[in-house]
Amino acid sequence: MRYILLALLLSQFCITAQAGQQGLIEKGEYLVRAAGCVSCHTDPDNKKAYLAGGRSLDTPFGIFYSPNITSDKKHGVGSWSDEDFENALRHGESPNGSHYYPVFPYTSYTKLKTGDVKAIAAYLRSVKPVAKASREHDIPWYLFRWTIAIWKWLYFDEGAFTKVANMDVIQNRGAYLVAIGHCTECHTPRDNKGVLDEARYLAGTKNGPEGESVPNITPDRDTGIGKWSNSDMVYFLETGALPDGDYTGSLMAEVVDDGTRYLTKADREAIAKYLLTLAPVENQSFKKQKKQKKKSVDEW
Repeated sequence: MRYILLALLLSQFCITAQAGQQGLIEKGEYLVRAAGCVSCHTDPDNKKAYLAGGRSLDTPFGIFYSPNITSDKKHGVGSWSDEDFENALRHGESPNGSHYYPVFPYTSYTKLKTGDVKAIAAYLRSVKPVAKASREHDIPWYLFRWTIAIWKWLYFDEGAFTKVANMDVIQNRGAYLVAIGHCTECHTPRDNKGVLDEARYLAGTKNGPEGESVPNITPDRDTGIGKWSNSDMVYFLETGALPDGDYTGSLMAEVVDDGTRYLTKADREAIAKYLLTLAPVENQSFKKQKKQKKKSVDEW
């Protein structure tokens, strides 16, 4: 009888452990979607496998190619430890100690909570391995990885997300999702050193990734989303539909298709509440562009 009870206890322990691991993997998959990893690390245009890398990103500093983050032990992240994931996502360092170029948005992922990093690691280890080597970046010869150490020392602020005192629980959840979703990496202007202009946080830029214009997502009524309702934003994050009936395109369409539409309604509402209660920032370049368009229409 004693051995039967012991066997039952061990069996229950194993079942509980397996359920816990499965729950961690599912949480990790959710976070991978929320963090925008799928769009960057999958290259559907060239019929590449899920998360096997190869996606190009054209920047003022050269063309970068996303790496393989499947569970392949040689070419992917299958042999990485939890500490390796922590160092990569939170500190911008590879398992061999070299520095990642900040085109990999560890400047935003540094906000990830340690538990969330472990969940992401658990999920990526469960992804089907793809034996595909990562492509070398096409960048100027002088952009050595060791120079990134200097850039990080000057401009990189490490540290997990901390709650904002004057925001409620929902707004803080939205702020966290915007941070790990690295929205600021595209929607905030940069200087010629690739440093984000925090004074114009999320105010948009005409010189975004791939040379595209990226909109102002602060609640400025003239150049931003100040005329959007909370429900407009929630629906947009689910479908990509704009309040005027049109749909977003290009890179943002991928963000919606691969990421935000998988979020729970509560999380989409949290993002909406956070964005719509930020201090509005007017983007003069968009205002000027808007006036030019109106002038040309009037002349026509």
